[in-house]
Amino acid sequence: MSHLYLDESLDLLELAPGALVELSGDEARHAVTVSRVRPGERLSIGDGRGVLVRGTVTETGPKHLAIEADEVLVEERPSPHITLVQALAKGDRDELAVQAATELGVDAIVPWAAARSVSRWEGPKADKGRLRWAAIVREAVKQSIRAWLPPVEPIATTGELPGRLAGMRMLLLEPTATTPLTEIEPDGRDLALVVGPEGGIAPAELERLTAAGAESVRLGSSVLRTSTAGPAAIAVLNARLGRW
Repeated sequence: MSHLYLDESLDLLELAPGALVELSGDEARHAVTVSRVRPGERLSIGDGRGVLVRGTVTETGPKHLAIEADEVLVEERPSPHITLVQALAKGDRDELAVQAATELGVDAIVPWAAARSVSRWEGPKADKGRLRWAAIVREAVKQSIRAWLPPVEPIATTGELPGRLAGMRMLLLEPTATTPLTEIEPDGRDLALVVGPEGGIAPAELERLTAAGAESVRLGSSVLRTSTAGPAAIAVLNARLGRW
């Protein structure tokens, strides 16, 4: 089962094995003309909302394919929820973090305009950047065959983070923190992992977020890049929360 195709407009929840599921548009075109999917192959179709249909391709066209469902899998949204607050970073380091975090099971992503972020999303660039991250998330979901498509939220400033993350347990990844992430005891709240840019989280930001209830935690004795810190922390939490 090497391929997953997403169509958020499909209503897959009420389907039963033996039903015919049709995929159209760009996803079908990519499957047929790029991936060369042919009748007789097996693949998955998802709605991005927790439902995966697996089955055998029965028909293909230029922008159309149909599969006969062998099984319909319904996956509940994981709880507690994990949100990655990823600071904008230069080059493609923030995009690498978003891609890996999605493959590892993150539930939502918030782009963060941190004080030390070299990259800036201003004006039309904010919408363009968000759409770029959303496309990366979508492809990572398909590659990892995930049932849920994590949303990419609008960019947030440091001042906006406490309000945007209200009710969540904010964990600031900070190399100088004394508390290891591995010692965090889950308390039932959804989690927000806050990852700074290349230069780290600025002291004033640490103070402001700590005053809002955030906890500083560290991953280990080494200092990780912004592209690897979030995914590494998600892997730790997956094990800690029993998701793995």
